[in-house]
Amino acid sequence: MARENIRADPTLARPALNGEVGPRGRRLGALTFCLHFKREPMTLPFSAVLWDMDGTLVDTEPYWIATEFEVVDAHGHGGWTDSLAHALVGMDLRDAARFMQAHGGVRLSEGEIIEALLDGVVARVREAVPWRPGARELLAELGTVGIPCALVTMSWRRFAHAILDNLPQGAFQAVVTGDDVTHGKPHPEPYLLGASLLGVDPKRCVALEDSPTGARSAQAAGCVVVAVPNVVSVPDEACHYRLVGLEGIGARDLADLYQRFQIRGIPLIR
Repeated sequence: MARENIRADPTLARPALNGEVGPRGRRLGALTFCLHFKREPMTLPFSAVLWDMDGTLVDTEPYWIATEFEVVDAHGHGGWTDSLAHALVGMDLRDAARFMQAHGGVRLSEGEIIEALLDGVVARVREAVPWRPGARELLAELGTVGIPCALVTMSWRRFAHAILDNLPQGAFQAVVTGDDVTHGKPHPEPYLLGASLLGVDPKRCVALEDSPTGARSAQAAGCVVVAVPNVVSVPDEACHYRLVGLEGIGARDLADLYQRFQIRGIPLIR
């Protein structure tokens, strides 16, 4: 079944889904859109939202790619390409380090490669945090309506905290990083751990992901997967829904997608 590519229109009371006008039929400005959610009590059908970080919350994939080129130029054969860099999107850093040894000829240990990559991206994010449009607004709204959120990233903790330090305290109630797990994405362990830390059933979670690797991890954990592709595309079989972006997306829109999935009765991949 083809996945729906859903475009948000911030001028509507809800985003247009496959060209439909929202059921309330009222045109609201973006500010009113946010206040609307804060004023009305909201009962939502899901228990939590699990967020990927790189490429979903923040547009840091270009930082990683630039750093990979630097590491390969300095310590490898200098033949790194965009295609090779795109293959690493969403990958566990240990797997990425081995990939760079094999395909970039990098003459460093796995741990040294990881530290070199982290040094590069942390330095860049300290200069500027490239938030993805709509991500912070959605995160804030979920907090307002009482939906817990977990960050589930394959970046390691010292880089994740460089991002988290720029968010209000408590924006995420749990954080899972690549150095917390034995098996990285696409294995389900990261998302299973994120749901467990929040004390919720992963089947009651919406996962937001930008990569096929991460989407497969969330799907294997039992989450309803909403893809927000960025640097690389996410195939139909790896997600349940696909958004063109998070700008204008609110808690009720995630609820709509979650309920659509439940109504259709599509079995979760286990």
